[in-house]
Amino acid sequence: MSTFGKHFRVTTYGESHCRSVGCIVDGVPPGLALSEKDIQPQLTRRRPGQSALTTPRNEADAVAIQSGIEDGVTLGTPIGMVVLNKDHRPKDYSETDIYPRPSHADYTYVEKYGVKASSGGGRSSARETIGRVAAGAIADKVLKLAHGIEIVAFVSGVGNILMDRDPSNPEFIDLLSTISRQEVDAAGPIRCPDESIADKMVKLVETCRDNHDSVGGVVTCVIRNVPIGLGEPVFDKFEAELAHAMMSIPATKGFEIGSGFAGTAMLGSKHNDAFIAGNDGRLRTKTNYSGGIQGGISNGENIYFSVAFKPPATISKPQDTASYQGVDGTLAARGRHDPNVVPRAVPIVEAMASIVVLDLLLAQNARSSLAGLAE
Repeated sequence: MSTFGKHFRVTTYGESHCRSVGCIVDGVPPGLALSEKDIQPQLTRRRPGQSALTTPRNEADAVAIQSGIEDGVTLGTPIGMVVLNKDHRPKDYSETDIYPRPSHADYTYVEKYGVKASSGGGRSSARETIGRVAAGAIADKVLKLAHGIEIVAFVSGVGNILMDRDPSNPEFIDLLSTISRQEVDAAGPIRCPDESIADKMVKLVETCRDNHDSVGGVVTCVIRNVPIGLGEPVFDKFEAELAHAMMSIPATKGFEIGSGFAGTAMLGSKHNDAFIAGNDGRLRTKTNYSGGIQGGISNGENIYFSVAFKPPATISKPQDTASYQGVDGTLAARGRHDPNVVPRAVPIVEAMASIVVLDLLLAQNARSSLAGLAE
């Protein structure tokens, strides 16, 4: 379905080349100062045409708030937001009426619905994520005002060029505690804060672009200043909600939190996060292999996770395939495509993380407000 969240609910709409895309956001608290200026920066970070490493599709992605606000203040009612598609070229995709693109959603959408969008990826296109980013920007502002919560994502891998994400590495731990969105953007078009490998990443993406090919990558995200106690065991654990949110983003193929898969090679005596007394009088953990979540509940430490993105499925290199009727043929896709999606995925990951955190925070606040009534 196209709705995510229980208390902070986001519904997105729109296809890749229809007249507009956008969202409706329900659950925004009343009395919040809000305007397009709060939302546009994240949409601009997501927009196409940012650099030579992204698709040249020319879209300003200017957002317009349609409802839920008067005199610059939220009413507590649903907020509707719209972004017009202006540089849409449906004829670039006429070949897909004959051939389903390999590893794309063309075939599965036709089999599921019996009809598909005539151009682009329809709802499977990354253009759908505009609504997520717009909604996430609202959640982001609420979280900052409520608890000073900070959410920052960055590129940690492109192809086989990877940052050191070892939770025992002091440099990585310090990065998670200090990195800002401004620093991520200042790191260059690839949005990798590790200067020693960022240029190598750029060159790899440029090579794939010039060869009409694509390459995958990894986005890592940290959530700081999260209150203890968020997460709804057993089925709505914090990491389960994050995994759901991240794996709903187009082109994702993997999710890991804390030590992730590398932790399976460790002994429990090394992996366990021992408790220590913190300077603020509460318990802290000496290490953070858990990624800030234990038993599905936030423990007050930094929450960090990584999301794997596959190589973009749509490439301009001719590919042997078969038509919808099963006749062998060759597909040479036209159109404008990203040779690598991770730089533009950074604000999308941040948005979905913001939506998850606010949704869980609202659930916990509801519980806390009713605590003690039976006494």
